Amino acid sequence: MAFGVGACARFQPPPSAPLTGPGFALEAVSFASLSGWVGDAQSGALKAFARSCSVLTRRPADTRSGKIGTVRADWRQACAAAERVPRGDDRSARAFFAGWFTPYAVLGDEGRDGTFTGYYEAELKGSWTRHDSYRTPIYARPDDLVGFDPGKLRESQKGARVTGGVADGRLIPNPSRAEIDAGALADRGLEILWVDDAVDAFFLHIQGSGRVVMEDGAVVRLGFAAKNGHPYTAIGRELIAEGVIEAADISMQTIRAWLADNPSRAPAMMARNASYIFFRRLAGEGPLGAQGVPLTPGRSLAVDPRYVPLGAPVWIDTVDPVAPDEPLRRLAVAQDTGSAIVGPVRGDLFWGFGEWAAMRAGRMKGRGRLFVLLPRDAVPAVSP
Repeated sequence: MAFGVGACARFQPPPSAPLTGPGFALEAVSFASLSGWVGDAQSGALKAFARSCSVLTRRPADTRSGKIGTVRADWRQACAAAERVPRGDDRSARAFFAGWFTPYAVLGDEGRDGTFTGYYEAELKGSWTRHDSYRTPIYARPDDLVGFDPGKLRESQKGARVTGGVADGRLIPNPSRAEIDAGALADRGLEILWVDDAVDAFFLHIQGSGRVVMEDGAVVRLGFAAKNGHPYTAIGRELIAEGVIEAADISMQTIRAWLADNPSRAPAMMARNASYIFFRRLAGEGPLGAQGVPLTPGRSLAVDPRYVPLGAPVWIDTVDPVAPDEPLRRLAVAQDTGSAIVGPVRGDLFWGFGEWAAMRAGRMKGRGRLFVLLPRDAVPAVSP
């Protein structure tokens, strides 16, 4: 096959010893060691990877990102080969990935296992004007919001990110969620639209993208534009700490139920998550992930890009969210990020749109292993 192993004579042998960095390591493994590899229908992963190639091949040739050292040249041949693979053919897709990549087990401070969760594209009801029940605004990014990378000035702060507003030539903190909900951004013309449920809006912020069905029947797709820079707090942990939901029972569904059953306490509980998301309207296919390409249901994974390169195929081995006794093993592509997605062995699987996707995403929280696939002609390296 033109896209198989024999298509490239420059393949490098994988390193015999683990590649280690601060807090994580990469260990080359064989495809035969990936449980479920042969049974996975990988044409969907190939579709997702082809989308990522449109970004991977546009980067400057020497671009490196995160702690795993790969450059554009490492991906160019694999991306070109992906274009020649018949679409919808799982066997050919599997042969492509096995022929052009080397799998590496990702290890963290806590070992080989990490946490896997899920997310989905939310649906809300909206109006172009504030009236009746439509009283919760969805805001666009403020013009004075700026981001700053202090690592460009001090090596010790490499990887940090500061976001704020500008006043009198100074960088100042942006309003928190509680302050925004109290009207800190009102009357600035930032309202994209209004929705009829504050809890739905809160979960839109959690998911980072969504669809809004307007009163006139139009569907508006919203995508992440920016965040206010305040730290993310998972209110599920807050509810567990207060003893109102048992840790074993926590899920998106139980959190929603508590907020609905406690309308007088819900605003204060949601305000504990000071992080706030600003949105933009999307045209065409979506939603878009952090890499800037449309996400593929069941095949797009949010990762911590400090450890896993965006655009890289990733094999996940975890548990099924609706049948915890059954495994969930599949090839996905690292195409998104999230405030709560932190650490080398951490993934958030995109399930798509609708009630089925919301159910699976809301219930998904299990332990598992993560493997990143890197081009076989690359010489991977890790950095601090």
